[in-house]
Amino acid sequence: MSRYLEHANMTVNDLEKAINFLTTAFPDFRVRGGGDNANGTKWCHLGTDDFYIALSDRKHPFTGDRKGNYVNHLGFAVDDAEGIRERLLAAGYKEGYKVGPHPHRKRIYFIDADGFEWEFVEYFTDDPAKRNDYSQ
Repeated sequence: MSRYLEHANMTVNDLEKAINFLTTAFPDFRVRGGGDNANGTKWCHLGTDDFYIALSDRKHPFTGDRKGNYVNHLGFAVDDAEGIRERLLAAGYKEGYKVGPHPHRKRIYFIDADGFEWEFVEYFTDDPAKRNDYSQ
């Protein structure tokens, strides 16, 4: 697998309106997963098996003290998340959001010099159902 942009993560005013807009533009998009985070933020992953847009409502933003609507991060599917982690740490970059282990993927987040967050996800399976398992 080569690296590719897998998803964008965005905060929006109204989750349902964003879903309606995107599914009108892209009829093959479906809600792959969603729910409420611990702080009450409603979210969903909308797209196909291979690409999605992560949408969160802005009532309870989960990333720092940002105001308004914004792109939270861009996520790249990669072959070696740990190698990227080691290179970025050695270059002095700071890790961002930390997630626990998952049987089907490894995710790491880093903050660049401009304060942007970047996600790098390595999948351990080609099965879309396992890649898109949000139960953990």
